[in-house]
Amino acid sequence: MKFLCDVHISFKLLQLLTEKYPGSVHVNNILDSYLTKDESIIDYADTHDFIIVTKDKDFKNAFLVRHKPKKLIKVNLGNLSNAELIRIISVNLPKIEHLNLLKESFMIEINNQDITITELNY
Repeated sequence: MKFLCDVHISFKLLQLLTEKYPGSVHVNNILDSYLTKDESIIDYADTHDFIIVTKDKDFKNAFLVRHKPKKLIKVNLGNLSNAELIRIISVNLPKIEHLNLLKESFMIEINNQDITITELNY
């Protein structure tokens, strides 16, 4: 399992993810960096089996309408501190790992209270 962090996701979260899941990357370090279009990020993630981590609603819309990207974590936490985001993601990593093993496609939405999982049935 590996993660692709979108432009507004902290490098501190990437550091945690990379320690646990080598090969995880930040979009600022690949493709056209922070200028990379969402569609290119989606194609890259799906081709290389990454789970996208983003705050961008456009990725959720693409998942629901076009069934892309295949695997998505949509962070709905606003201007939460990096420490709190890292804590919330860390607590939920076992759930994410389990879902990643079982499902080809999913979206996880994370907020302050809980997580919501949406699966696609083909």
